[in-house]
Amino acid sequence: MSLFVRNESSLDRIIRAVIGVVALVLAFTTLTGIVQVIALVVGVIMLFTAAVGFCPLYRIFGISTCPV
Repeated sequence: MSLFVRNESSLDRIIRAVIGVVALVLAFTTLTGIVQVIALVVGVIMLFTAAVGFCPLYRIFGISTCPV
């Protein structure tokens, strides 16, 4: 059994990708200081989870948006 079992639907992955891109664009263009660092971290995490289709928080809380 794989460590990363897909638990995100396609729509969930698209939304995460959009949020990730927006967060990274804001981080590199308009934000400064700690808010910039937070936006960078959020953007990278959102893009990574969208790419692999797995969210660790979903697993912890027993959530899955992926259709069976």
